Amino acid sequence: MTRIGIFFGTESGRTQMVARYIAKSLGDAASPPIDIGRATLADFLSYDALILGSPTHGGGQLPGRSLAACPPSWQAFLPQLAGVDLSGKVAAIYGVGDQKQYPGAFVDAIAVIQDTLLTGGARIVGRWPTSGYDFTASRAVDGRHFLGLALDQINQPGLTGQRVESWLAQVRPALLPKQGSGMPAALRSA
Repeated sequence: MTRIGIFFGTESGRTQMVARYIAKSLGDAASPPIDIGRATLADFLSYDALILGSPTHGGGQLPGRSLAACPPSWQAFLPQLAGVDLSGKVAAIYGVGDQKQYPGAFVDAIAVIQDTLLTGGARIVGRWPTSGYDFTASRAVDGRHFLGLALDQINQPGLTGQRVESWLAQVRPALLPKQGSGMPAALRSA
């Protein structure tokens, strides 16, 4: 059975908390979440289906050592993917941000991660509507959709569970095409 690899970057623990929630919701379909700061390139490449999470800092930076007192994270890992063939990989990305304190760079990290994956030939799934959010700008927006799931654990924590579940229902068939939506095989073929 194909399993989804879940990788996250975090400092405050909010993105990790979402990664754990996603893993629990997916059950046996997902491997335990891995902090990208501790992951090797081999760990990452061992999965064909990926869910990737990151917070966005200040003016749109990825988490990592260039920010004061931050451990290694996406800043250090993404350059390792330069020149790596990611064709055949399917990824869904979620971002955690603060739309009130940083309304001009809300969940920008989604776009940064997506750009790197697309350059390598990966397929990205999981666009999410921008309605229900209050921000001024985001590099992670294309038209009326975010390029991945946008979460605000500070200002809208009560919406996280519902948003994650709806998003997982959307991306699961693309990440696990043989398993489909979780419906038993006998019912899918009927």
